[in-house]
Amino acid sequence: MFNRLEVSVLPAGPRWAAQLQFRIDGAEVLAEAVGEAGRGPFAKEALPADGHGPLWATGEGRRVVLGEPECTGGCCGYLSVFVQRHGGVVEWSDWRVPRDEVRPPAFCFDADQYDTELTRALTDRRWKVRQE
Repeated sequence: MFNRLEVSVLPAGPRWAAQLQFRIDGAEVLAEAVGEAGRGPFAKEALPADGHGPLWATGEGRRVVLGEPECTGGCCGYLSVFVQRHGGVVEWSDWRVPRDEVRPPAFCFDADQYDTELTRALTDRRWKVRQE
């Protein structure tokens, strides 16, 4: 059974630019791993207009930074995950978390659903209009 990814963009606030929020199987995963006052990846970096963002999974896996605690990643560490495509499966594994935070489990997504969700989030540029 595959996990299900949902990506949403949180609007820019007084401290941070627009950032991503991830729900896996309906549960928000970043807040537990970076703390309530932490942040996710900036939308502009994770969902660039040219579509070549770090979240796209390929056969060559890569480590992707997904967030940091309020005190900054330089202080307590970043939340990152290893993202890799294995045929029809995209795997998020080998999580690294800020000090003393909860380490999420490995997740496996149907590659078609994963690609469709990233494409949907990428093409919904309403956050960009609000940010400017």
